[in-house]
Amino acid sequence: MNKTADYRFTIIVPVYNEEDNIYTLEERLRAYLPATAAGGQPACALFVNDGSKDRSGERLREICGRNPHFYWLDLARNSGLSAAMKAGIDATYSEYVGYMDADLQTAPEDFDLLLPHMGEYEMVMGIRTGRKDSFVKNMSSRIANGFRRMMTHDGVEDTGCPLKVLRTDYAKRIPFFTGMHRFLPALIQLQGARVKQVPVRHFPRVAGQSKYHLWNRLAGPFMDCFAYRWMRKRYIDYRTGDTNL
Repeated sequence: MNKTADYRFTIIVPVYNEEDNIYTLEERLRAYLPATAAGGQPACALFVNDGSKDRSGERLREICGRNPHFYWLDLARNSGLSAAMKAGIDATYSEYVGYMDADLQTAPEDFDLLLPHMGEYEMVMGIRTGRKDSFVKNMSSRIANGFRRMMTHDGVEDTGCPLKVLRTDYAKRIPFFTGMHRFLPALIQLQGARVKQVPVRHFPRVAGQSKYHLWNRLAGPFMDCFAYRWMRKRYIDYRTGDTNL
């Protein structure tokens, strides 16, 4: 166990070269976390530094040093978003685990729209409304979402929305692979989990640069859909019964 066990909800924030957003992240999460405690869902933030090459790691240590509900975890090298999410989930022992991007294109306050549904669902995720991305990014996302829905039958409109909450015990059983973050709803459904979608706000990026381009938004997910279909037929889902261990 670790300090996240003292909370009901852990917000994982993967960080890769986001030094210009770190202090804004601190301000927004520092304002939000006390409200979660007042609402009966005490939360902490776990920043996973994915081998950043700028000053992100240094600034994360700085803000975690002055905020009691902030924690950080370094990856030894840059391993990608899926690896950073897996590392955060593996390190989490609260009842619920959430995820948001460091670019603040979604608001931490909108977790309050998702958390009330966690008693009925194993995963609740956002649908970005009024997206503030470029035409190319919006169109490529729409194409990728449509193809993924056809291949996975997960029924999810916007799997790319970075605002998600999962039951931690289910999250820890998700089979992880590179590109997994695009398939979280489909992967958790392999366990018989129920997924709900809730509209959330979306904002333009105000600092730093996007890590995604046309290739990793279309070609990568296209190939990963076939990997998911292969794995779905071979997925092992079991629950243990009594034991004398």
